[in-house]
Amino acid sequence: MALNYIWIAFFLIAFLIALIRLVFFGDTEIFMHLVAGMFDSSKSSVMDIALPLAGNMALWLGIMNIGEKAGAINFLSRIVGPFFSRLFPEIPKNHPATGQVLMSFSANLLGLDNAATPLGLKAISSLQSLNKDKETASNAQIMYLVLLTSGLQILPVTIIAQRAILHAKDPTDIFIPCIIATYVSALAGMLLVAVKQKIKLFDRVIITWLGGITAFIILLVWYFTVFLTKEQIGMVSKVASNLMLFSVPVIFITGALYKKINVFEAFIDGAKSGFETSIKIIPYLVAMLVGISVFRACGALGYINDALRWTCVHFNLDTRFVDAMPVAYMKPLSGSGSKAMMINVMMTYKPDSFAGRLGCIFNGSADTTFYIVALYFGSIGIKKSRYAIPAGLFADLAGIIAAIFVAYLFFG
Repeated sequence: MALNYIWIAFFLIAFLIALIRLVFFGDTEIFMHLVAGMFDSSKSSVMDIALPLAGNMALWLGIMNIGEKAGAINFLSRIVGPFFSRLFPEIPKNHPATGQVLMSFSANLLGLDNAATPLGLKAISSLQSLNKDKETASNAQIMYLVLLTSGLQILPVTIIAQRAILHAKDPTDIFIPCIIATYVSALAGMLLVAVKQKIKLFDRVIITWLGGITAFIILLVWYFTVFLTKEQIGMVSKVASNLMLFSVPVIFITGALYKKINVFEAFIDGAKSGFETSIKIIPYLVAMLVGISVFRACGALGYINDALRWTCVHFNLDTRFVDAMPVAYMKPLSGSGSKAMMINVMMTYKPDSFAGRLGCIFNGSADTTFYIVALYFGSIGIKKSRYAIPAGLFADLAGIIAAIFVAYLFFG
C-alpha cells in the first residue's frame, strides 16, 4: 500500500512542477524531458537490469542449489542459528532460509553487487515459504529487508574504484567513514524493527553477537589504518572481495564432490528458475524506475536542495554538505541514480573536495530502499509491505546523518 501512494506521488509531483515551469517560467521542453525519461527508464529497466540479471540469477541460483545439496547452507545455519533465532524468531531452527539470508548479507558486506541480488531474491523466496499470509510481509521478511536496505558493507570496492578513475589523490580515504556510516544505518534499522517486533535486545546471545561484530569492524578499521598503506588498502579491498566471491562456488563444488553429488545437474536444476524470476520482476522494475525518473527529471531534487541550503544559511550553518545531498536524496530511490549523482558531485567539485568525499560516503552508507522493497517483495507477490519502507527510510536517515558527522570529523 505504501508503494502505491509513493508511486502516485512521483507522477503527481512531477506533473505539478512541470506545469508550473511551463506556465510561469516558459520552460517548453520540460514535458519532453519527462516523456523521454519515461521511455528511457522503461527501456533500461529491461535491457540494462532485468536481462543482465537473468544471467546472474541463473549463475548464483545454480551455485546456491549446489551449496544446499552439499550441506553448506545447513552448516551456515547451525553457526549463526543462535543469533538469527533471536532476530528472526519465525524461522525454524536449522532451516535453510537462515543460511541463505547469511549468504545474501555476506555478498552485500563485500560489495558484490552482481552476486548480492540473486542471493537476496533466493533468501526472500525462502522466507516466503514460511510466510502464512502470502500477500503480507512477515516479521522476518521486514527485518531482512531493513537490514538489506541499510546497505551494511565493509569493502566499498566500487566507490574506491570510481574515485581512482576520477584521479582522487587518495581513493581509499573514504574507506573508514563509509564503514562507520553504513554500520550506524544497519544498527539503527535493526534496533527499530527489533523494538517494533518486541524482540528482546538485551538477550545474552544478541549482545554477544553485536559486540563481536562491532569489535570485528573496529579491529578491521584499526588494521587497515595502522598496518596498510593507502595504496595497499585499495589493493586488499579488491583482492579480498573477489577472492571470497570465487571461493564460494569452489567450496560448494568441493563439498558436493565429497558427497558424490552430480554437481552439473545440481547447478542446472537451480539455474532454471533464474530466467523465470527475472521475467517476473520486470513489471516492478519498470514501475519503480519510471516513477523515479519523472520525479528526478522534473527538478524536484534540485528544489529540495535549494530549500535545504536556504535553511542552513538562515540558521548560519555550514552549507558545504548541501552540495553532496543529491546523492543522499537519490540513494533510497535508485542505486544507479545515486551512483550517477556521486560521480557528478565529484566531477563538479573535484573528488578530493569535501562535497566529493561526502557524496561517496553517502553512496556507501545505505542501499536503495524503494528499489529493494519493490524488487524483492514484487518477486514473491507481497502486496502489503507494512512498516518495511518507514523502517528502511529510518535506517537511511541514520546513515545520512552519520555520514555528515563522519565527513566533518575526518575531512572537516
